[in-house]
Amino acid sequence: MAVLIENKDDFAFDHAPGLPEAVPEGETILWQGRPRVVPLARQALWLDWVIGYFVLVTVWRVMASTADFPLAEAIGHGVPLLILGVAAVAVILFIAWLQARGTVYTLTSHRVVMRIGAALQLTLNLPYQWVENASLDQRRGGTGTIALELKGESKVSYIMAWPHVRPWRMARPEPALRCIPDAAKVAQILATAAEARVSDASSIKVAPVPNAEAAPAAPAADGAAVPAE
Repeated sequence: MAVLIENKDDFAFDHAPGLPEAVPEGETILWQGRPRVVPLARQALWLDWVIGYFVLVTVWRVMASTADFPLAEAIGHGVPLLILGVAAVAVILFIAWLQARGTVYTLTSHRVVMRIGAALQLTLNLPYQWVENASLDQRRGGTGTIALELKGESKVSYIMAWPHVRPWRMARPEPALRCIPDAAKVAQILATAAEARVSDASSIKVAPVPNAEAAPAAPAADGAAVPAE
């Protein structure tokens, strides 16, 4: 069973922000949001690694030049690399901004809807009955990612959904609400809605992902574990 993925027609308009059609009667929107730009650039587009790389090569170039040139001239040899690094950072931040601007995550009483894509807009409809478990990776400041593990044969394309997937889970991609603010609160909304929608004992449990930056975890009501603020 494949997850429903809809192409967004360039000449079509959303009935509601982030939704390709009007919300059916009896279904309500509980939360909507989108990724934060800088956390998305750092976690999905490797911004920190790029900055570290250019700092390292710039320092190396300056130190290598000091063997044959005065310090002031050696520093000048590192300036082009520094400018190139600034340009690379600007490109990454622009891509992250485009991705965030083109994304709307929606939690309703019946499903998770992900409208994603900077150039080509796609919509993923994920009923709670298709979701086995959810995991919360919370970072400092309350920003975090909620990844959804799908049941059975339900699946999405890692390439088509990137960066809105859990990193490095290519064999069994997990769609994810990436770098959202107040992630613990959103995780609780998701868990409560899923437990209300799914009547059997296999209700979704939102569990924290171990992370050095994560806040200490505390048990939440209704059996859903989320990190404490």
